[in-house]
Amino acid sequence: MAPPIATASATEGLEDHPTMSAALTLLFAAACGLIAANLYYAQPLAGPIGQSLGMSPGAAGLVVTLTQIGYGLGLLLIVPLGDLVENKRLVLILTGLAGLAALGCALSGSPAPFLVSSLLVGIASVAVQVLVPFAAHMAPHESRGRVVGNVMSGLMVGIMLARPVASMIANFFSWHAVFLFSVAAMLVIGVVLAVALPSRRPTSKMTYPALLASLGHLFVSEPVLRRRALYQAGLFAAFSLFWTVTPLVLAGPAFGIGQDGIALFALAGAAGAIASPIAGRLADRGLIRPATVFAMLSVAAAFLITHLTGEGSTLSLALFVFAAILLDFGVTTNMIVGQRAIFGLSPEHRSRLNGVFMATFFTGGAIGSAVGGWAFAEGGWLFASLIGTALPLLALAGFATERR
Repeated sequence: MAPPIATASATEGLEDHPTMSAALTLLFAAACGLIAANLYYAQPLAGPIGQSLGMSPGAAGLVVTLTQIGYGLGLLLIVPLGDLVENKRLVLILTGLAGLAALGCALSGSPAPFLVSSLLVGIASVAVQVLVPFAAHMAPHESRGRVVGNVMSGLMVGIMLARPVASMIANFFSWHAVFLFSVAAMLVIGVVLAVALPSRRPTSKMTYPALLASLGHLFVSEPVLRRRALYQAGLFAAFSLFWTVTPLVLAGPAFGIGQDGIALFALAGAAGAIASPIAGRLADRGLIRPATVFAMLSVAAAFLITHLTGEGSTLSLALFVFAAILLDFGVTTNMIVGQRAIFGLSPEHRSRLNGVFMATFFTGGAIGSAVGGWAFAEGGWLFASLIGTALPLLALAGFATERR
């Protein structure tokens, strides 16, 4: 069994704090955004890709699913290596693999190589979750929340822009060009990271099997990690439900919006990414608890305000857009303050803490997507939104039992 993790005060001496300049923070943010975007390029293109490769409509869903499965595997099997191997080398290897996997997607002419490449894209994209604790390690304690928030804002912008950018490139060229764009982006960011990133070599001497075995122990033995991961799982489930169902609502008879309009709707939601630096600063000021309550209530309110008027009107559409921004703001705020809390536990465990945190709420997101599709089929937006409202309120009820 792995030993309990130490408190921040007991392990602060383990950290060396190089200057985390504004330029280096921007580089971390840009790298996270470009790499994380790889996970979402295929989502709006699943139909055209499946048709081009001769896949059945049912099998076309694997275009997206395998990338997500790969990312989940990477969170558990690759991200913990950030506590064991030199971080710069790990990031560069994963970035290179992401570029090669995207090239495999671009050159595929049949389903099998494309699906294998999609799986590898997901695995390699966990480079972002090596970069985030890397940035936290470099930042001084008093500004760690701000640095993590700024880096995560880049990641969130990358996620939000990936879908509309992919749709635009595919509209002017082809879906192959989207993955060639990714190859070029990985090549450029890989070269810049190779030049600019400092070296960071962990002190752990654990074996890889012992490293993986410690993940379960961390989740069981560390209440801050466990609670923060479960809170975020509830909010991310609501987030995934919203973004799974709202395109169906907007494309339905009440609104009749086409794919271009839905892409603009998704782009508007990206405004919620401004929450990252704000949440980081709140966390640095010791305001984690009020920020958490605000985040959970914001997510619940996002679903409720869509029912203030009947569907189909201009006002209703405006409320959906505002709901998307408010939802993204709340989910991002809770994620940043949660990461600020777990990164303060122990420098030598940060990659594993981040891997467990991300894998837990990523699972919540997968469940939210599945439940959202079922709820919409059974009871439309009303039923789906009621479930979406309940998820953050359940997280808030759990948070209310947390001792200060």
